[in-house]
Amino acid sequence: MTRENKTFVLAQRPKTHIVPGETFRLEKAPAPTADELKDGQVLLEVLFLSLDPAMRGWLNDARSYAPPVGIGEKMRGGTICRVAASKTPKAKEGDIVTANAGWTEVVIAGEKDIQKLEIPEGGQITDLLGVLGGTGLTAWTGLERIGKPKAGETVVVSGAAGATGSVVGQIAKIRGCRVVGIAGSDDKCAWLTGELGFDAAVNYKKDSFRKDLEAATPDYIDVFWDNVGGEILEAALNRANKHARFVMCGSISSYNEPRKEGKGVRNLFHIIAQRIRMEGFIVYDFVEDYPRARKEIGQWLASGELKRKETIVSGGIEKAEYAIRDLFDGKNTGKLLVEVKSPDQVRGPKL
Repeated sequence: MTRENKTFVLAQRPKTHIVPGETFRLEKAPAPTADELKDGQVLLEVLFLSLDPAMRGWLNDARSYAPPVGIGEKMRGGTICRVAASKTPKAKEGDIVTANAGWTEVVIAGEKDIQKLEIPEGGQITDLLGVLGGTGLTAWTGLERIGKPKAGETVVVSGAAGATGSVVGQIAKIRGCRVVGIAGSDDKCAWLTGELGFDAAVNYKKDSFRKDLEAATPDYIDVFWDNVGGEILEAALNRANKHARFVMCGSISSYNEPRKEGKGVRNLFHIIAQRIRMEGFIVYDFVEDYPRARKEIGQWLASGELKRKETIVSGGIEKAEYAIRDLFDGKNTGKLLVEVKSPDQVRGPKL
């Protein structure tokens, strides 16, 4: 019996929020098979799909660091896969690899499009998309190359309970900094201070947010990691120290409301007055740092210095369009993944 393969393609570009059943279209077709493989290719079964804020930007027909997803094209996304069949010495059947397979269940990929990574002591398979994948690499390279925190400095992280922000704060603590997290609920703030060791955390949804941030940064902000933009960025600029470094990683507050961005940040004069360095980056800018970053992160995982939390949505690829909507509603803590297929259910050798 022919195996069915489900794939999400972009049906229409969202003007604001992603709408399940409208933004994407679920298509069904016969799954590719081992018989179709050419030399240098592998057949992959997708186990986990990464969902990230950057995906919203890929849906806009606008100039960016990557071309937009085309109408009718498969939605992009990083994945953890099991090799179901192989015609390359780079991977054998049963191997676990990462690949940008997209929102699908089964795919044929070239040997250059897959990566085998070692899971360190204390690690787990989902870390390949989290702390050992783009999430951890973004946190490490942004801090190392742009933030450059020094022991004793104050580091403030917006979106601190998210996948990247939670790792940023922990690395800053390991570097000897005082770390303040900004999150959207008291529960998330309690997790940051109680489990991850942040020195303080403030809830941006409270009316007292600006006063709370001021109280949490008595010596002002030396490094600000921005995942959110908007009013939170404004508040951070008001608290910036002289020669502060602002690491511009994301602006999730405006991804679903592009017109909101047009209002601008009203206090940019602080960049001049406090001699702030504000720099954006993409993790791909620092590929040469990946080995060192993964080595250090692996050591911190093994020692217990670095912790991670994941929100894993089960139920298959069909759940992806609902889970990414929930991402922008702040319903996840830590890394958000869709379990496309349980590792215990894959065909062939088990993990």
